Amino acid sequence: MKQQLLIVDAYNMIGNWPELDHLKQTGRLPQAREELLDMLTEYKKITGLNISVVFDAMYVPGNSKSYRQADLEVIWTSKNQTADSYIEKYAAEKQSRVLQVTVATSDQAEQWVIFSEGALRVPALEMRKRVHSALKEVRHTAVRSQDRGAVRKSPWDETQLTALDQYRQQLERDHVKHHHK
Repeated sequence: MKQQLLIVDAYNMIGNWPELDHLKQTGRLPQAREELLDMLTEYKKITGLNISVVFDAMYVPGNSKSYRQADLEVIWTSKNQTADSYIEKYAAEKQSRVLQVTVATSDQAEQWVIFSEGALRVPALEMRKRVHSALKEVRHTAVRSQDRGAVRKSPWDETQLTALDQYRQQLERDHVKHHHK
């Protein structure tokens, strides 16, 4: 079983995911970046994928740097290097018999030599669909098991629960009356 590495072209996602593009268009790029990272962090927890998120330093001047945030590898390219060229090199380095690299980008694949070497590409909207459905699935499962748990763990049946609730309300009313004398 090959290890998986997902490399995300961050600004490509932001430009193509409607909710993030909206933030960018309204001058809230930092918030768009945060939301993307939050969603990808959740996605990593669910899927266990290794995820590297690459930001183009053109948008944030400064030196190239890379750090881990909540288990994601976050990379800022140096200012004379585009995210594309960084990802191209990085993916080519990582792609191997034991590691399957997938690049999330909607950039046209022509300039991406790496795809001929076996890396895969996921367009931005497909990536968004995968992330959203994974998050929805998990929330759905969590809610379902909560419901089941509540039913299974309770030693009371419906009638008793209703009676207890009425009793609690009665106590609260008495308590309020008592305090307002």
